[in-house]
Amino acid sequence: MIIAGFVLLAVGAVDLVRQFAPRRWIGYLTVAVLLLLLGSVSDALLPMIAALVVGALWVWSMPDERRAPLGFWPAVLLGVLSVGAVVSLGARADAGLIGAVWSLRSPFGDVSFDLAMLVLGAGVFLLESANLVVRAALDGEHTWRPAEAEQSAPEPAASEPVASEPVASEPVASEPVASEPVASELAAPEAAVLEPDAAPATPAVAATTMPADGRGGFKGGRLIGPLERTIVMILTLAAAYPVLAAMLAAKGIVRFPEISRDGETGARAEYFLVGSLVSWVIALSAAFLVWWAAHS
Repeated sequence: MIIAGFVLLAVGAVDLVRQFAPRRWIGYLTVAVLLLLLGSVSDALLPMIAALVVGALWVWSMPDERRAPLGFWPAVLLGVLSVGAVVSLGARADAGLIGAVWSLRSPFGDVSFDLAMLVLGAGVFLLESANLVVRAALDGEHTWRPAEAEQSAPEPAASEPVASEPVASEPVASEPVASEPVASELAAPEAAVLEPDAAPATPAVAATTMPADGRGGFKGGRLIGPLERTIVMILTLAAAYPVLAAMLAAKGIVRFPEISRDGETGARAEYFLVGSLVSWVIALSAAFLVWWAAHS
């Protein structure tokens, strides 16, 4: 059990460093020192060293600035490792120096140090690491993202470059084009773009000004995802299944207007379903780990 807790804690900690630390190497060093101290006082130095190795491999296999080279398979392997450690290994009888003074009670009974580390590791993993897993799953399935609708929109005709052939070669009866210089003809499209009533240049502008998440600068997904997974885990452990079902249904109702504008492609619905299902599976898996460890 302690191995699963330390592994999830190490992975979640390095992902938080990658997301929020201004200087990553300082954050990595601080996390490594703190975790090694925690492993020393709990008589689990070797499991903590193994957890740090897994954390380093996670950083390499699940980058946060580009597509993951191995897809979401590192997350699958991490899940198998965590489940195997929890199922095959229970709580230790001796937790070292910290075990001598450890005392934590809950409404469900005493909480051992190993179980507390598993809960902490699962909670930290749900914050940022689960976001990387969801992103890797979406990238692996080549799922359409909301921002891609703006980026893939064709540029308006007014902003397209004029052909190299002189316009004067195609005379128009109503306009003496032949008598006008070519420079004025080449400048005409630029003037059309500046006109407020010209063909809509909004898609092109939105594609260059909106951030990657397509939410006008507010990265709500980074807040909604961790909060949703944490609530799912808590409600599952508390056996509040009606509340859990109501919350998941409410999310679908809130996102229905956006999905209903999808048209015939189903791309928005696919994006929503894949991301939500992967996020819920991660949260439910974390709750299963904690439940199994508490009842084993």
